[in-house]
Amino acid sequence: MAETPPDRLSNNPRSPFFDVEVLRRSVGIRFKDRERTDVEEYCVSEGWIRVAAGKSLDRHGQPITIKLSGPVEAWYQDQTADAAEGEQPAA
Repeated sequence: MAETPPDRLSNNPRSPFFDVEVLRRSVGIRFKDRERTDVEEYCVSEGWIRVAAGKSLDRHGQPITIKLSGPVEAWYQDQTADAAEGEQPAA
């Protein structure tokens, strides 16, 4: 599997950008120099994320999302955990 997440990913199964194998690896998102955990969909190359707009739902029962523009960085969180385990503690 690639060491970088895909350019675009969604956690909505109805989306063509949904990929369960990638989501199982736990993708981390940094948006405007702040780590976000509420991202519904992102695109690194276009520089945007979609987040839920409160608890509002559309007529199909899906959360209403808003699109925020800015610099986006994505990484696999299991890589950062593996790197932290490999570090030697300072004595």
